[in-house]
Amino acid sequence: MSAVSSHTSTQSSGNNLDPWYGNYAARTAGLAASEVRALFAVASRPEVVSLAGGMPAVSALPQELVTESFNRVMAERGSVALQYGSGQGVPRLREQILDVMAMEGIRASADDVVITTGSQHALELVSKLFLDPGDAVLAEGPTYLTAIVIFKSFQADVFHVRSDEHGMIPESLREEIARLKGLGKRLKLLYMIPSFQNPGGVTLTWERRLEILEIARDNGILVLEDNPYGLLHFDTPPPPAMRSVEEDGVIYLGTFSKTFAPGFRVGWAVAPHAIREKLILANEAAILSPSSFSQLVISEYLETVDWRAQVDRFRGVYRERKEAMISALQEYLPELSWTDPQGGFYVWLTLPPYLDSKKMLPRAVKELVAYTPGTAFFADGGGHDNIRLSFCYPTPEMIRVGVRRLQTVISGETDLVSTFSSGAPVPLRSASTSFSAPPPNLD
Repeated sequence: MSAVSSHTSTQSSGNNLDPWYGNYAARTAGLAASEVRALFAVASRPEVVSLAGGMPAVSALPQELVTESFNRVMAERGSVALQYGSGQGVPRLREQILDVMAMEGIRASADDVVITTGSQHALELVSKLFLDPGDAVLAEGPTYLTAIVIFKSFQADVFHVRSDEHGMIPESLREEIARLKGLGKRLKLLYMIPSFQNPGGVTLTWERRLEILEIARDNGILVLEDNPYGLLHFDTPPPPAMRSVEEDGVIYLGTFSKTFAPGFRVGWAVAPHAIREKLILANEAAILSPSSFSQLVISEYLETVDWRAQVDRFRGVYRERKEAMISALQEYLPELSWTDPQGGFYVWLTLPPYLDSKKMLPRAVKELVAYTPGTAFFADGGGHDNIRLSFCYPTPEMIRVGVRRLQTVISGETDLVSTFSSGAPVPLRSASTSFSAPPPNLD
């Protein structure tokens, strides 16, 4: 067969948009465009108030602190910063990370820490190590949207466990484990964001943390604790990390993206010894080594700057913006319900059941406000009557403008339902700060 005919036959199962469609690996079917990423192009327009993406308020980080760290690294260690490094990460930074994690009760050694290109990279490495096609991952309902994408990209099935204003409900976890075992599913991971959860903003209580760890231990399920927001509390710190009381059954993921700056792309994982060794090998296979430059700049920052005071400054910024969002919701949308987070970046808004947040989004963009539909945070099609609102990036003044525009959108959609439905819409809910739990997971 000639090279031309061979090439033609290779493309025979393609389509007009992608001639190589039939050549992709089966696992690529799990890849889907992030609904947040799709919004960034629109949200970046200056006239649009974006309540969508979870972008940190990097403007609250004094630029001179970063510039000074950058200059010292290049002046004193430039040849090292621009060179390949260890697949596990810079030793000094790993030691400094121990001080960061100690604030949440975690005791570890520097040898336990593996540096990654952001905590999302760590999430992918863990998935690569543990997930085979058809494996089951348990997660809060709702949960972090890109975690769903990653799990599905490794052809795993994601099942949600009911949550309320106190986080995942342990009894619902027991029921879901029993159900999945009855179906013959292999349960590999329990994915948790226990503190100021994305997207719900809720925090798992200490009692539930202990009970969920016990359930996971009894059922041989590895807990993946993702903790980007734990230090960003407004008043009272959250309970200690789950890793603080369970070392053998928990992989802990951390990041500097929320407490320093996301552009450096530096996160880390802390894992049991055998898993840690495989994480290093997987890290080297994927990227050879994390950025030496980014690690050394962050290490220099931690060494020379009062980083705890800077984290406290971030807390003040996000507290003010959260209060602005809650105040605006109370003024413009008092009939609805929402969570009132005590830290982190997000408020979870519940709409009337006759509205669809995803279908409503084009109208919102037309009204110059962007949000993330609740459907992005469920693997099973749930969340149509939910919206994630991010208060981390816009100023308090713009948050108020955005919520006022959102009220216009919701009122317009409600009027349409009233006009074209056979009966009057269901009355709106009373104002509440409770976390609206999703319906049971459906096969």
